[in-house]
Amino acid sequence: MLRWLAELPAGSGFLELVQASLGRPLVPVPPAGQVEVPTATTILALKYREGVVVAGDRRAVEGFTVSSRDIEKVFPADSHSAIAIAGAAGPSLEVVRLFQTELEHYEKLENTSLSLEGKSNRLGQIIRANFAAALQGLVVLPLFAGYDLRRGEGRIFRYDVTGGRYEEAEFHADGSGGRDARAVLRRLWRPGLGREEAIRVALEALLDAAEVDLGTGGPDLVRGIYPVVATVDARGYRRVPDQEVAALVREILAAKGKGGEG
Repeated sequence: MLRWLAELPAGSGFLELVQASLGRPLVPVPPAGQVEVPTATTILALKYREGVVVAGDRRAVEGFTVSSRDIEKVFPADSHSAIAIAGAAGPSLEVVRLFQTELEHYEKLENTSLSLEGKSNRLGQIIRANFAAALQGLVVLPLFAGYDLRRGEGRIFRYDVTGGRYEEAEFHADGSGGRDARAVLRRLWRPGLGREEAIRVALEALLDAAEVDLGTGGPDLVRGIYPVVATVDARGYRRVPDQEVAALVREILAAKGKGGEG
C-alpha cells in the first residue's frame, strides 16, 4: 500500500485522500498581486412549506467587466441537497465538484448517505481547506440547503471564509447583491409559502438586486437567459424549468412596468 495512504488518519474523506496523493493542498495559494479572476455574484435560498428554494443570477464579473452572462451558480450536491456559489468562480466550481464527489464517495463506502447536518459540516471543512487561497483573494462562499429527511423539513446553511457554518431559520442571500436581495426577502418572505410563491419571491429578490448591483445580472429576454432556480423537498432536488422561470419573470417585469435586459 502507498505510504501516504497508510498514513491517513481514520475517517479521512475524499478531500484528504486527494491532498495526500498530491502531497499539497488541493487549491494552490496564488502569488501576491494575482490577476483578477471571474467572480460569481448573487445567490439566495429560502424555505417554503415543502422544502427550500435555491436561486442565483447568471452574471460573473472581473472588476467592472462582465466576464460571463450565463454562468450557472446553483447545483445539486446530491439527491436531497443543493449548493450555490458566490466568490471566485474557478475555486468555487472546484469546491462544488469536490463536494459532490465527497458525498458520492461516502455513500459508496458506507452504503448510506450522510445526514444533512453531516453534509453541511463536511462542506465547512472543504471551505476551511481553501482558507490560504482566500487570504489571497480567491474567496469561496457557498450557500448550502437541502431537505432533512430525518426532521422532515428544509434547512439552509451559510458559511464564512474560515469554514464557519451558520444555520438560517428562514432565508439568506450572499454575494455582491446579497444585501439588496435580503432586503426583499425580509419584506416578502412569510411562513408557509407555497412552491410558486417562494419561487416568485426568489426571483423578485434577484431582480431587485440586479437593479442596484453591477455584479448581479438581470434576465436577458432577448438571449433567453434567466436565473437558475431549484427546489429541494421530500422528492429530492429539481431544477425549475426555464419556461416556468421565464413566465414568472415576465409577470414580475410586467407588474413593474419594465421589459428586462437586452
